[in-house]
Amino acid sequence: MGDRPGGHDDKNLDNEPALADDRGSIMTPTFCAPFLASLPISRAAVSTLKNPFDVQTICASDDLAARLDELQLDLGEGPCWEALNTRAPVLVPDVQSTQNPAWPSLHNAIAASGIHGVFAFPLVVGTLEIGAVDLYVDTKHPFTVANVERASALANVAAVLILDREMRRRPEYEGDPLGDGPYSRREVHQATGMVVSQTGVNSDDALLLIRARAFADGKPVREIAAQVIARQLTFPS
Repeated sequence: MGDRPGGHDDKNLDNEPALADDRGSIMTPTFCAPFLASLPISRAAVSTLKNPFDVQTICASDDLAARLDELQLDLGEGPCWEALNTRAPVLVPDVQSTQNPAWPSLHNAIAASGIHGVFAFPLVVGTLEIGAVDLYVDTKHPFTVANVERASALANVAAVLILDREMRRRPEYEGDPLGDGPYSRREVHQATGMVVSQTGVNSDDALLLIRARAFADGKPVREIAAQVIARQLTFPS
């Protein structure tokens, strides 16, 4: 399978169509489609890896990407785990000639598959670690700084959408996420402003950080907001 040329326009994951049939798409292709359309890669997979999410593949562009992702989940090692644990991209442009890899068992499987390069990017929202996206190339060519920046930006969007989807699925997060009554809204608004000051992000992203922390801790948003106001909880910049 040949590599796709990189795109030039930023992609909105929420509006991406399903993958074309010739890629044998499975599961939830929407999350993989922007990476395939925007980057010079051959295949992709997205997985969630840590609590409160299930450890599972949520998107794979084809059977090979799905198998390699499943193998990483089974072994507990590989570029997806390394990317999430370090919260940084893992870039291996030439798997075939790599010596002493950090994930020996998986390395052999990737090399045997004929894949030439693998690039993994973490999926995180604030302090919440969600999972990772793995990108594979079948031929030897450079993965440029611009490619890394674009993949990182797409991974950030994917992380937000995955978190939002998961929150909507859980009964305790149905309805108004800010709680009941005007006092709750004032608390959340005040806490959002404090998080803006702490992190330098805009108010929408600050509210997302509060919601992500509430989701991870299994608490109402208003309770996390109260902790922020009481200075019992701060967010790193």
